[in-house]
Amino acid sequence: MNATSNTAPKPATTAQRWLIGTIAAVLTAVMAASALICYQALMAEAHARYLGIRNVASEKVAKTIRGVEMSANNIFAEVEKNLQSPETVIAALEGKASLNLDVRGYFAAFTPNYFPEKGTWFEPYIYQPETGGFEYKQMGSARHNYTKSPWFIRAKKATGTFWSRPYYFYDGTTLSGHYFTFVKPIYDNDGKLACVCGADMKFGWLSKELEWVDDISKNNSLLNRYHPDSDYDFYSVIINNDGTCIAHPNDKALIVNDKEFLRDIALQKSGVIDMDVNGEACRIYYGPIEYIHWTAAIVVPKSSLYKPMLDTAVLLLIITTIGLLAVWLLTRKAFKNN
Repeated sequence: MNATSNTAPKPATTAQRWLIGTIAAVLTAVMAASALICYQALMAEAHARYLGIRNVASEKVAKTIRGVEMSANNIFAEVEKNLQSPETVIAALEGKASLNLDVRGYFAAFTPNYFPEKGTWFEPYIYQPETGGFEYKQMGSARHNYTKSPWFIRAKKATGTFWSRPYYFYDGTTLSGHYFTFVKPIYDNDGKLACVCGADMKFGWLSKELEWVDDISKNNSLLNRYHPDSDYDFYSVIINNDGTCIAHPNDKALIVNDKEFLRDIALQKSGVIDMDVNGEACRIYYGPIEYIHWTAAIVVPKSSLYKPMLDTAVLLLIITTIGLLAVWLLTRKAFKNN
């Protein structure tokens, strides 16, 4: 009778265990290095992307501001040439009011009794009504004493043009609203301050320009062609040099209370800062806008910023796990066969 012998698998030798450990360690190191490289590449892409969007927002706003300044200066020059009478002033305002349709209205606020027949407050205003075109209105009055307005007081000491701080004007009509004004003092031939000219802009156009920048950045197929995730969550805001957020999407006002951020805004510097916005951790890319003391900022929630990196990390973890499992199965089979 022949005895049948059972051959049991040989235990793994020390060399074999070292082989498995070495392969697993190398595979893990390669995946870890890949994860680090992907992280750095994705962070660099995000940094370049949001700085680029910020630059687009800055340039678009600056272009509009520069256009307003150029057309306003042409109108102000006409007023300066036609200080002979109230009628010539009004005609000067009306003659070129249509030069820039981004402007809500142009005015010439005269010093008290400059034209005695017009009394203390003479402020012809050429404005765009909701129906289109331009209309004339006399704005100065005891109720609207423009001589006490901050822009008028500042103009009396100014030597050139400037943009006013944002302010709210109310007269119970459709002209009421939030404004900022491009201002220039006008002097007569005797060197006496005759009036303060201004070009009013409402903030509606600013919100629309930011909305355009956000939409084109999120939905442009060419811009997003090679990006794995096009579900971006960010928005643009405009900040005044005192830290006040003057344009933003609904319910997304940015409250600036970081001292370094406030200092950079005041000094018209660029930068990147992490801070909570309405209770959400965000990264903010900011920089100055030419021609005006404002800062454009792109607010990016960190959950959105890191999402592509987390997706990549999960993918690499899956690949690493599959690789380690494959190594274990292959070496296990090899051990059984030896």
